[in-house]
Amino acid sequence: MSISFHCESCKKRIKAPDESGGKWGNCPYCNHRCYIPRPPAADDEELKLAPIDESDETRYGRLMQETRSLTQDILQEKKLQDEPSADSNMSKDEVLKQIIVYLRYVADGDLGLASGSMNKITANRETAREVLKNMAAAEEPEPELMDIPPKVLNGLINNLYLKLK
Repeated sequence: MSISFHCESCKKRIKAPDESGGKWGNCPYCNHRCYIPRPPAADDEELKLAPIDESDETRYGRLMQETRSLTQDILQEKKLQDEPSADSNMSKDEVLKQIIVYLRYVADGDLGLASGSMNKITANRETAREVLKNMAAAEEPEPELMDIPPKVLNGLINNLYLKLK
């Protein structure tokens, strides 16, 4: 007697000897590596399968659609929070002050406090980039930043500029 099964890839019917059950072999038609099932034992019970309950499938589909909808709502909220706030009309001097505060916090290692300034700077992205260009081109740093080594300050300015791209 032989084992009869279908190739997982090409779906053609294949026959294999009983002793090859539980092993792997290649399909003679498409050369796909197939698992050869074991022949059914005499004492094996027949597995009774139930038909798919359409109401369960409908409910599952509805729940998945609701999940997708909620996910989109959450993502939309996140996008709205990331948009510039009402602070986005700050003058160049106000943006300069926020940049100085940010650079001071970062240089001092107060990254938690720096993030608050970063939000205000990000809301005024274009103005901040212009101010940073001027700071990088200046011969002397702002008085509040004089104690920061020039190379470190330059690195901080460049890093902030790149974050605003």
